[in-house]
Amino acid sequence: MPSMKHHGKILDRSLPAMDEESAAAFLDDFATSDDARAPITAGLFRLEAGEAMTYTYTYHEIKLIVDGQFEVHDGDSGETVTATKGDLFYFPEGSTITFTTPDFGLGYFCGQRAPGEA
Repeated sequence: MPSMKHHGKILDRSLPAMDEESAAAFLDDFATSDDARAPITAGLFRLEAGEAMTYTYTYHEIKLIVDGQFEVHDGDSGETVTATKGDLFYFPEGSTITFTTPDFGLGYFCGQRAPGEA
């Protein structure tokens, strides 16, 4: 029988840099489901002031802003949202999103992907 998994105090952890990005972007996968057919991975994404980061999603993702501020631009619809703590986003597979921030932004994500596929 499966049992729960606890990942304590993820907001206190440092995040590794997203090396393939020129922006000051950081991401870590903290929890992953055991379902190989439809994996779910959750973790944190942080962006610091500087260059924008544009990302095309190859999976579905939900992102909750937990601190700071993001400017979130949808390349498909042209819509831009100023996102702050408590804002929730759904990014469908295939969407191209540009993230910027005047200072920093921190988001908790849950994506329909295996670990390390971001």
